[in-house]
Amino acid sequence: MSSLFPSFDSFVKGTATTVAGLSTVGVGLLFFGQNYLIYPSAFPPGSRTEVPNPADFDLPYQDLPLTTPDNVTLQCYLLTQRTEMPFPGAMPVETSENETNEQFAARRPTVLMFHGNGGNVGHRIPLAKVFYVKMRCNVLMLSYRGYGRSEGSPSEKGIRIDAQCALDHILSHPYLSKTPIILYGQSIGGAVAIDLAHRNTHAVRALILENTFLSLPRLVPSALPVLGPFAFLCHQKWDSASKVPSIPAEIPMLLLSGVRDEVVPREHMQELWKLVQQRAPGGRRPSDRPQGEEADVKEAESSKQAIVSHSRFVEFPRGTHNDTCVQEGYWHAVAAFVMEVAPEEAPSSATSATPLTPSISSISSLPSTSSAWDSFES
Repeated sequence: MSSLFPSFDSFVKGTATTVAGLSTVGVGLLFFGQNYLIYPSAFPPGSRTEVPNPADFDLPYQDLPLTTPDNVTLQCYLLTQRTEMPFPGAMPVETSENETNEQFAARRPTVLMFHGNGGNVGHRIPLAKVFYVKMRCNVLMLSYRGYGRSEGSPSEKGIRIDAQCALDHILSHPYLSKTPIILYGQSIGGAVAIDLAHRNTHAVRALILENTFLSLPRLVPSALPVLGPFAFLCHQKWDSASKVPSIPAEIPMLLLSGVRDEVVPREHMQELWKLVQQRAPGGRRPSDRPQGEEADVKEAESSKQAIVSHSRFVEFPRGTHNDTCVQEGYWHAVAAFVMEVAPEEAPSSATSATPLTPSISSISSLPSTSSAWDSFES
């Protein structure tokens, strides 16, 4: 996973000498070259051609080419759950004797993953493996247009279409359509997740957001200080701050923030958390409430507090932009959240109809440090 933006120097090298005045360079780069800055899909070198697949990590998977409404083919990966999980430390889940893989997958959560702006979908397979093995989730790994082996060129408009296409695939799937859908986004992927949830509040169970930002124009002054005066020219908005309030409080969010993030200032995640806490049930602000509902305000506020309690904000003191996911406690927080928002259901033939709750020991082996992470990847 790369930083959100490549270095300014690497971009202007070879061209700065032909342009008169730093201000002209700044305006030109930000307005005409911002897609390169924001979506460096060829970085690190080889990212467009060398794409690992889940089989490289001994994971069963399906190559999933998705064709978007504007006729762009995305090369994605789909990992669906199976009753048997031959991996050490896999979370035990009760199954019935005659339960099929499809029936089992239909009662497990589905995680839709949105990666950061560098590298490709294959670089995130170790993260998918944690969801798949340690939490027994189905996983759809979306490869944005212009990334990896996906066709097209990346842009905010295009990636919004890609995300919707992936969600629509889940919603039309013969058995994944029955599962609770959790969106997981890192960095710019968090903005993709927020935008998708904002447009599909009926379909999303929860969001997990790591080191994401309020909006790109508000990020430019810190990420690219020399271009700060020209942030108003940023036409790639990803304005999460304006969309979070319209996502109903009934949709829990887990925010994971690296305190030492050198790309997205800590304040962005803190401000997003404030917005998450201020959400109203049904996604309505108090000012949107029709006259005559004042008598229900106290009851609604009480309900809101109960719902918001499922949302959490977790900071990792040593976490930077690219290594927060290997900080101690990260995957424990994620697993506990997934268990809470999508509790395990008993198989249909089980004698007990009550939801099953795995013990905390089932997530005690989750990778929590970089050394544990390295051993898990093998």
